[in-house]
Amino acid sequence: MFAALMKYMVDSLNANEREAIYWIPLATVGIVIVRGAGSFLGSYFIALVSNSVVHTLRTQLFDRYTLLPSHFFDDNNSGHLISRITYNVQQVTGAATDAIKVIAREGFTVIGLFGYLFYMNWKLSFIFIAIAPLIGIVVKIATKRFRSISKKIQNSMGDLTHIASEMVVGNRVVKSFGGEAYEQERFHNASKYSFQQAMRMVKTSAIQTPVLQLIISIALGTLIFLSLLLMENASTGEFIAYITAAGLIPKPIRQLSEVNATIQKGIAAAESIFEVLDENTEKNTGNHCIERAKGTIEFKNLCYQYKGTEKQVLNNISFTVKAGQTIALVGHSGSGKTTLANLIPRFYDHKDGQILLDGVEINDYELSNLRSHISLVTQHVTLFNDTIERNIAYGSLGTFSREQVIEAATKAHAMEFIEELPEGLDTLIGENGLKLSGGQRQRLAIARALLKDAPLLILDEATSALDTESESKIQEALEVAMKGRTTLVIAHRLSTIENADTILVMEKGEIIEQGAHQSLLSNGKIYSHLHSTQFKKTAPLS
Repeated sequence: MFAALMKYMVDSLNANEREAIYWIPLATVGIVIVRGAGSFLGSYFIALVSNSVVHTLRTQLFDRYTLLPSHFFDDNNSGHLISRITYNVQQVTGAATDAIKVIAREGFTVIGLFGYLFYMNWKLSFIFIAIAPLIGIVVKIATKRFRSISKKIQNSMGDLTHIASEMVVGNRVVKSFGGEAYEQERFHNASKYSFQQAMRMVKTSAIQTPVLQLIISIALGTLIFLSLLLMENASTGEFIAYITAAGLIPKPIRQLSEVNATIQKGIAAAESIFEVLDENTEKNTGNHCIERAKGTIEFKNLCYQYKGTEKQVLNNISFTVKAGQTIALVGHSGSGKTTLANLIPRFYDHKDGQILLDGVEINDYELSNLRSHISLVTQHVTLFNDTIERNIAYGSLGTFSREQVIEAATKAHAMEFIEELPEGLDTLIGENGLKLSGGQRQRLAIARALLKDAPLLILDEATSALDTESESKIQEALEVAMKGRTTLVIAHRLSTIENADTILVMEKGEIIEQGAHQSLLSNGKIYSHLHSTQFKKTAPLS
């Protein structure tokens, strides 16, 4: 419109028709107003759409994390997973907002200018078409480099997040063992690598833009030279309009070339996001649902090996736990006890052999229904930066009343310390219960399991973090909680499992002994040796 306005003004002046151009200032203001209105509407609505896309991606990514199987988290470190939600999604934001806006605005501008040039003199305008392959080659080389560097930057941001997260969570270990300098060096090196990749990106972009400008300026110079020779019959206005339109082309093309880096960052980031979104979620092929399980667990010729490994972690495991019985798993670290426990709630899926709950293969149960029958207390307690009450009544337990929460906490001997806190059950406990002692965190985890009141209870080193006095109290609470429930206990402290109905001794993924406490002691084999060794270690000094 501006180029056409120039043509009209120059031709009117040449024809000495000044009265015909008095409206041009108003037209110029009108063009600016239309452009401004279009710019506002374009910016706002493109941002609205693209930010909605980013919000959707971010929530879909987080939702997918909650549904992915355990082996996915075993294979990926937390820093890179968190970085995808924060940094990588932010890169998509750039590509979906600024980049799209520039492409739309400058792209249509270039199309409009080319259309006007071809309308005025299509033969001359073919000069710009001739340089298109050169522009394509430059952009292709730069694009490939942008994409490669962007992936490296994303990995480096994942490393930065991971190192920072480890330092924050393990700050006491860092301070205790003088690891400040080591952690600083790790972070500085990761940050330096990220800085170097970012500068490579800038350098590539900084080279691409002037190269494209040089190519376009040569074409523009050639065009002006030829237009002087070939547009002899054109009016002065037509000549000025043609040169003006041609002169307006380099700016939008330069902006389009500069936005290429942002686009490639977004594409590389989107690839990493869609890799996760395309991951298979936990298999939930079963449809068997029951209101409350009786609790009989049976293992038949169970074998298991972790994904990507060839070593058998469990080999031909067979035993039965009747409803209401307590069975204990003992053995050296790495013997397969925790793996066996993790297969029951299907944190990992078994293929060889069977695990039956009340006579039904656990793979035939609807996944959430299966897990509703299982309470789990592990050595490594997971708590959330929330109140004590919400940590006990977590997730599906949120429907329980405060009185029921207090009852569960009392059984777990947790109310003893909760009542001493200034805000009681409403006390915020910090990240992973940082404001609580190890024993207090363990009692909250046990209270959570007691509140769930599931027919099957799995205790994986549940009393390991407790002092002797607390362990005694928790042992009493657990004995009450274990009545009428099928309980699977994993314990290194053999004193805590002497009353178990059956004790299984495991070694290298196999059951090598089984029986009651006294019978295993009397046969003088592995269990007897483990027990006597522990007794010597814990015997009082004379």
